[in-house]
Amino acid sequence: MWLVAGLFAASALGQAASSKRGLCFTPDENHPEDNQIWVKTGSDLKWYYNYQSLPSPAYASLSQEELEYIPMMWGLSSNPNDTTFYNQVKKLVDEGRKIQRVLAFNEPDADSSVGGSNVKPQDAAQAWVANFEPLGRIGIKLGLPACTGGRGGLPWLKQFLGNCSDLVSTASETRNCTWDFLPVHWYDNFAGLASHIGERKATWPDAEIWVTEYAYAHQDLGPTQDFFKQTVDYFDKLDYIGRYSYFGAFRANKANVGPNAAFLSNGGQLTDIGSWYLGFGATGLSPQTGKSSTAAPSAKLMGASLFMALVAGWLS
Repeated sequence: MWLVAGLFAASALGQAASSKRGLCFTPDENHPEDNQIWVKTGSDLKWYYNYQSLPSPAYASLSQEELEYIPMMWGLSSNPNDTTFYNQVKKLVDEGRKIQRVLAFNEPDADSSVGGSNVKPQDAAQAWVANFEPLGRIGIKLGLPACTGGRGGLPWLKQFLGNCSDLVSTASETRNCTWDFLPVHWYDNFAGLASHIGERKATWPDAEIWVTEYAYAHQDLGPTQDFFKQTVDYFDKLDYIGRYSYFGAFRANKANVGPNAAFLSNGGQLTDIGSWYLGFGATGLSPQTGKSSTAAPSAKLMGASLFMALVAGWLS
């Protein structure tokens, strides 16, 4: 009975520690103080990316062991053969930063008006051969372009890989481009997310999946929190989910996925979801008002009350 009580109490105190959990970093220039929240003592975050090819100034002094930085080639310039990304990552490596992984092209199947990089598959393939293939040859693991959860994502990715294969093949040998993991994005319910990931696994059975952006967008607080808890548990249990990063590291009034998905209240305090994601207990604070909610008591109090109730039952 003591074991059961302990497990219930531990569960109520916060999310279990996870080596997969990372930070999708979108800094607020009006509130630079928020940047340090994600790396506070005890934070469960192990890595971050910032949609750029160089570390963010807020974390530039941290080693890769303290907080792993993963560069991204967000989109393309007018020249798909430009090797700026390769040169910048290689320079980081030469300077002693132990870059082990890189990401490619943010939602290339989507228009820039909705946050996509809007890159044609054939252009992306050229850029991949110019930048990513050389990085793979020096031991860096390569993440495929992160398409949207829309219907166009899978066809885009298949065409990209076909175009890439054409570029690296010879007259006598058909080859495929090198890649190590497959990032996905999702902003709807859990059933849809599981189906989306399942579709990718059916297409590439051996793929390691990274969920580099996700949230249940524009929902009430209860469903948003339920989705968060369900997905974290799901990702941590699945061996083929390599890493994940929730899209919520901002204040509620800055959220383009709805205020209830945010890690911080309007005033910059951790919401329940934000605190859980860092590995701490619930705060019970409303994302929009920052005030305590009687509907969401602190997890520490819930854990203690549950623990005492179970102990009392065992002693009686």
